[in-house]
Amino acid sequence: MRLLRVIVIFFFLISTNVVLLAQDTRVTADSTPTSLSEIIAQKSMPVIIGDITLSGNKRTKSFIALREVPFKKGDRITQGDLDDQLLLAKQQLMNTSLFVDVTVYVASRKGNVLYINIDMKERWYFFPLPYFRLIDRNFNQWWVEQNRSLDRVNYGIKFTQNNVSGRNDNLDIWLINGYTQQITLRYNLPFFDKKLKQGFNVGIISATQKEINYATGDNKQLFYKQDAIAKKAVRFDFTYSYRPDVKQRHYFRVSYNHESVADTVLKINPNYFPDHLTEFKFIDFNYQYKFYNVDFIPYPTKGMLFEGNLYRRGFDDITGFWQLSGRAVYALPLSKKSFLHLEGLAIAKAPFRNYFVNERLLGYGFYQMRGLEYNVVDGMLGASLKTTLHKEIISFVFRNPFPSKTHDKIPFRIFLKAYGDLGYAYSPSPNITNTLNNKLLRTWGFGMDIVSIYDFVFKIEYSFNQLGKDGLYLQTRNDF
Repeated sequence: MRLLRVIVIFFFLISTNVVLLAQDTRVTADSTPTSLSEIIAQKSMPVIIGDITLSGNKRTKSFIALREVPFKKGDRITQGDLDDQLLLAKQQLMNTSLFVDVTVYVASRKGNVLYINIDMKERWYFFPLPYFRLIDRNFNQWWVEQNRSLDRVNYGIKFTQNNVSGRNDNLDIWLINGYTQQITLRYNLPFFDKKLKQGFNVGIISATQKEINYATGDNKQLFYKQDAIAKKAVRFDFTYSYRPDVKQRHYFRVSYNHESVADTVLKINPNYFPDHLTEFKFIDFNYQYKFYNVDFIPYPTKGMLFEGNLYRRGFDDITGFWQLSGRAVYALPLSKKSFLHLEGLAIAKAPFRNYFVNERLLGYGFYQMRGLEYNVVDGMLGASLKTTLHKEIISFVFRNPFPSKTHDKIPFRIFLKAYGDLGYAYSPSPNITNTLNNKLLRTWGFGMDIVSIYDFVFKIEYSFNQLGKDGLYLQTRNDF
């Protein structure tokens, strides 16, 4: 009987709430629509973009900013899609790396005609900055394995002029000394045509160094150092870019490369370059496709991105080499403050020839496994899968104590995370000391990410690996 009484009370409460809801949703001719059908009808009503007013873009050309906005004057959108379109406009403008803050809003309305304002705060574009950078693959490798040696540091001055002409074009002049002596001159113009779809990038790099990573042993980089120059490299490259819309990018690059190593390098590793050469000249080609559909490229919390590369080096049997690689990232929101991050990477190289310059794989660039920062795994085929659960614990705005119209507010977001990585690197003839080849690799851990302006992402991670080792790792580079 007690169960029957509970059931009766339960259904009575439900029926009462339904009646009250029905009563609450009745409207008069003068009231705001609150019934489901009226709300749906209101959201489906079309509105017209009357005009778009830009402010704050002192250097950036208006047509460069408007290219990122998903609507234009005269467009019809539904009332229900309006908020999403305003948010998308903000995200796409922020992803240009031209602004520290963007606000997009409806300034006024006349009937169903909307007038949109876009307020922008531009970044600082000129940086004559001192240059200081570790040459090792990550901070922990330099701090622990290399004993914080300043001999393994590049330093100098870097002149960077971003947004030179207001078209998001960049000019870089780098004068670097230290571990590597390097001179770099590069200019990038993303759009040179009237339709704002075509661009180019051209660069010259000349570098020398007295220490060289000549081989891999025990899954660690092996280095050779001498008083004279151990390696020289000169490269000229030209890239044509095509961007048909906001989300897609195509890059076609051709470059001429001239590299040489000292005779002593060939004595300790005759297979450093193809065919036991000390001098390596080649032309290479690269096609890259990028698809970005995320809220914030440096640290996506929603959406997906994909990058694919097809690389060809040389024309003959000695220098000829193919490489195909891909990277996909998917960020799935789980709640307002948490999201799941999945990242998959794969790479394939051919043909197999036992040359050191062909075999770098896990531990370089994006192909890092958290918890194996001290290790590298060479190979011709490889893949990895990274899974991370993020939870935002705090966000705040630091008020700049110094007067600044564009940098008066500096936002910070702090995330806790837990993660697990899987990886595999296949080598047809692995070095007997490299025990991580041709087996499934597993790492896991937890950490914290700090995100701020200028695409700043600082990672603090405590990781474990299948070798039974664990440790605290710091990362300042961007993994996304």
